[in-house]
Amino acid sequence: MEAAANCSLRVKRLLLDPKFEGYKLSLEPLACYQVGLDSPVAEVKLRDDQYTLDHMRAFGMYNYLHLDPWYQDNVYYVDQLGRVMNLSITLDTALKKPREVFRLPADLIACDNRLCASVHFTSSTWVTLSDGTGRLYLIRTGKRGDGSCEKWEILFNEEFGSPFVIVHSISFLQSDAHSVGVLLLRVEKDELDVQGSGFHVSLEWVTITKTTKESDHGYEISKRRVLQGKSVPHYAAIEPSGDGLMVISYKPYALTQNGEDKHEKSEKEKAEENKKEPLYYWQETEDDLTVTFQLPEDFAKEDIQVRFSPGHLSVALKDPLSPVLEGTLFSSIDHESSTWIVKENNSLEIFLIKKEVGPSWPELIVGDSRGEYVMDPAKSAAIAERLTHLTSDEMNPDPNKENPPCNAQELEECDIFLEDSTSLCRFDGNTFNVTHVVNLGSNQYLFSTVVDPKEMPCFCLRHDVDALLWQPRPDQPDKWEHISTFNALGYVQASKQDKKFMACAPNHSYSALCECLRRVFIYRQPTPLSTVLYNRKEGRQVGQVAKQLVATLETHDPVLGFQATNERLFVLTTKVLFIIKVNTEN
Repeated sequence: MEAAANCSLRVKRLLLDPKFEGYKLSLEPLACYQVGLDSPVAEVKLRDDQYTLDHMRAFGMYNYLHLDPWYQDNVYYVDQLGRVMNLSITLDTALKKPREVFRLPADLIACDNRLCASVHFTSSTWVTLSDGTGRLYLIRTGKRGDGSCEKWEILFNEEFGSPFVIVHSISFLQSDAHSVGVLLLRVEKDELDVQGSGFHVSLEWVTITKTTKESDHGYEISKRRVLQGKSVPHYAAIEPSGDGLMVISYKPYALTQNGEDKHEKSEKEKAEENKKEPLYYWQETEDDLTVTFQLPEDFAKEDIQVRFSPGHLSVALKDPLSPVLEGTLFSSIDHESSTWIVKENNSLEIFLIKKEVGPSWPELIVGDSRGEYVMDPAKSAAIAERLTHLTSDEMNPDPNKENPPCNAQELEECDIFLEDSTSLCRFDGNTFNVTHVVNLGSNQYLFSTVVDPKEMPCFCLRHDVDALLWQPRPDQPDKWEHISTFNALGYVQASKQDKKFMACAPNHSYSALCECLRRVFIYRQPTPLSTVLYNRKEGRQVGQVAKQLVATLETHDPVLGFQATNERLFVLTTKVLFIIKVNTEN
């Protein structure tokens, strides 16, 4: 198996603004229109047995409003009658009622074990649709947009077992045949997970291909592959060519062979391995890592071979030097400075020098569980000292003491530590091996958006105080391109405790943040001033200003959906669709 390349995201310095002074609150009124819904949105509340954080992330925070990236200002939702409803805007002052474009079977509404229905716009003429019970539909829509009302025609539908939501879909040619790739997300019960939540997350990648050129209805499943992990992915998308998959997740994903047997076997094997003595012990400091192997008594130094590369480690013992440990390191090392020695107590010690000083490694070798981590005494003492203020010898400590029990700075450090092992991985579409890994560390994931529907969705990450927008470029050596910066948005969003959704305009002209109830915050990119403005503190002229606008919606219902286009923001509640006109210049 080829080792995955440890990569990094290259920030374009020209797209950063070190002189950004902040947002000026603007009181300019925002035109806000609303459309009442004939039938309420088909919201599906979490059941008592869906109690985990992963259920909440995957389904509880679901965005019920779907934007058609191929035809801007066309939004869709599914109502309680099982109808897919579309609102197409040509003129804000003459809004029409949402119209039905498709209807799901009536018996679906009575089903108990179900998730919310989900829609994904695969191409300008195709849509994938899940009814929330485990059935997938592939629909030919014809040209959408401009209020055209062609009948949506089902060309494929099949039961896939347990319920899922559609994360992403693409349309592509495979061996000259039209194919559609779909990603299905599930949170499933895991009987073998006795110590954790009792659930695992699966991403199923299904390819549906046209089989006969004579018939329009000749579509069938040509491939099904399942990835499993222990956290809901922040981002998951198929490459436009169908050759690969990109996933951002807090915990890593790995391929399972279709069926439970291999998964169960591997879990049992892991349980057996856990009973054995660890193969090696490892420690780390901010600068380096130490790996220790206990050698049998008859070992000579000549019987050992240790090989380093920037992202790979191989340890082989005795003839014919079959590796006892080999694999991809969690992060890069300085392989030229890394060394190894055999000590008097018959142990092999390997010293790895970190390329990036500071971040902790959650594991030494990606996916290897045969080693045991031993915390460095100095490190554990430092952590204990940092946490002292959170504990007390008294049963009832005095809450009115001068020193507060904790401060925001320390909390922020904890928050960053939680996301420390978040990674961006690219999986090869054929072998399902990981080909590229980016350790995102403290670059917190914020949201995804489609800038160009022919490309993969972009993802937005926090970078220091800013938020940077990245466009995946799977066919280029640098797989991800920094295309835009939202100044101070990383800092701003961290202060909003009630935030539910984030979005930005496809042309990057503004970013927006929506709270669970009523309020929407809009952050415009800096624009040149028509009048002269001076900074009083520094006595210099200010060339441009960035505005913050706030819209308060006339509703007490929770927000269920949020989408942004270049001109408008759409906010969906149970009974009303709000349209906020953000840009009037276009």
